Amino acid sequence: MKKRKIIIISAVVLGVLLVIWIFITNITVGLTRYTIAYSSLPEQFDGFRIAQVSDFHNADFWGAEDAVVNAVKESKPDIIAITGDLVDSTYPNVEVSLSLMRRLSDIAPCYYVTGNHEAWIGDDNFKRLTDELSRYGVTILRDSTAVLEKNGAELLIAGIDDPVFSYGIDKIPEIAGNDERFTVLLSHRPECYDVYKASGVQLVLSGHAHGGQFRLPFVGGLYAPHQGVLPEYDCGIYQDGDFALAVSRGIGNSVFPVRFNNQPEVVAIELRKAS
Repeated sequence: MKKRKIIIISAVVLGVLLVIWIFITNITVGLTRYTIAYSSLPEQFDGFRIAQVSDFHNADFWGAEDAVVNAVKESKPDIIAITGDLVDSTYPNVEVSLSLMRRLSDIAPCYYVTGNHEAWIGDDNFKRLTDELSRYGVTILRDSTAVLEKNGAELLIAGIDDPVFSYGIDKIPEIAGNDERFTVLLSHRPECYDVYKASGVQLVLSGHAHGGQFRLPFVGGLYAPHQGVLPEYDCGIYQDGDFALAVSRGIGNSVFPVRFNNQPEVVAIELRKAS
């Protein structure tokens, strides 16, 4: 009887601790750092830092905006990449997302591409979002490019609209592919890995998968939109030679409000010149 009581108490304590852990990891934002080396990177951009914020979904959990801003500041970025789903279409609150972007635009130059949710928030909300982002000095990349210059060298920042807008994934070669300059492509969807790699760009920043929502040890994410069960590209760096795809777990949630073993994150990438 005593042994049974100990087992029950232990199970209850472990259950409570698990609930606390799940709660804490759902309302905090981590900073995940990666270093990616390229032989094709111009020496002038060795050490260049990119902070990536993805899938914010107008997150309003306790301290979300401050946590994202603090993590981005900690990464000391040269630029900030916003890779889609800044606003959630289920419960759109453009003002929450704009409040975040006002603060991020004071830290470093910001570059933004759309996600599928921006296509679903309605024309008025989308116009307000993009008008205000432009007013803050955010570069909106809609099947377009921008050039960064540093000590005579150039780096290309390209951005593709989410396919819900235009099926722009197929436009990558004509927009940014086969350019002699080192190219960083912002594109919301990671499942297009093969298209990205074939296009000739060097680095792609994506989100959309939410880390697989529920992550299991030794297994990874359980489900991601447009990838299904056990997604291949759920989070992290997928590198093959001078090409890499970086997939962020993102910040907010949409249809399913809870994550497991999957803390929201800001991603910080440092580019290095391979020796």
